[in-house]
Amino acid sequence: MEEKKYKSGFVNIIGNPNVGKSTLMNKLVGEKLSIITSKAQTTRHRILGVVNEEDYQIVFSDTPGIIQPHYSLQSSMMKFVKSAFQDADVFLYMVEIGEKALKDASFFERLKTTEIPILLLINKIDKSDQAGVESAIDHWKEQLPLAKILPISAIEGFGVEQIMGEITDLLPEGIPYFPKDALTDKPERFFVSEIIREKILINYQKEVPYSVEVVVEAFKEEETIIRIGAIINVARETQKGIIIGHQGKALKKVGTQARKDLEVFFEKKVYLELFVKVIKNWRDNDQDLKRFGYHT
Repeated sequence: MEEKKYKSGFVNIIGNPNVGKSTLMNKLVGEKLSIITSKAQTTRHRILGVVNEEDYQIVFSDTPGIIQPHYSLQSSMMKFVKSAFQDADVFLYMVEIGEKALKDASFFERLKTTEIPILLLINKIDKSDQAGVESAIDHWKEQLPLAKILPISAIEGFGVEQIMGEITDLLPEGIPYFPKDALTDKPERFFVSEIIREKILINYQKEVPYSVEVVVEAFKEEETIIRIGAIINVARETQKGIIIGHQGKALKKVGTQARKDLEVFFEKKVYLELFVKVIKNWRDNDQDLKRFGYHT
């Protein structure tokens, strides 16, 4: 019997904000790597999730939603999307029912002319009927005739197994990019800051969550507990007051919610200390952005 050839490759998920990219990534990888909230622009970085099987390795990549940037941070987020065009072996282009195009036409033009295989995933079909799904399929067939179209519901897990089957068919032969036990390219501190940021996105309104960058200053793992100190950086003095809240109650709530999630993530007791600091207009300051790990 012929020996199965080992396959490996980068499968990059792209689409508009809030179409369900992070939900899908977590379902495909089987771990909560990308933070998920109902707010747009939740994902700021490019996050890799690695799936290892005996005869293949898939490196999934969740990218920020495609937008027209309004400030430096958003421009940097779009650079992460551009990098996803450079190393993709397969694209998962995700749209939701009713959507007609990407928010940046230049990215869409690149998709139209790329030779990289595209699986076009029509997400949130649980919110539509048969006629709506058929009309969406017809629309996208016309827009991207070479793409393979799959209707899915990431939140319900519908169609996820089929996606995996299609991907493994399309993967090129290769060698593993990451060790067999790797789950992601990001360090533990990155996930700590993302979990804290997720709680801020959930608990605060308007501009406040988008003006926050979380930096983990201390991470000390002891036998029975992990001690973590993190700074919540905000762009304005007024935002500091909002984050802390009356008698520190708002910050305490974020800390409690984050600690509970961190204990599940690390399967260990966690002691979490949070501080709030003002770094004026950091989202438009190249030096601050570089320090926080963004391309400028």
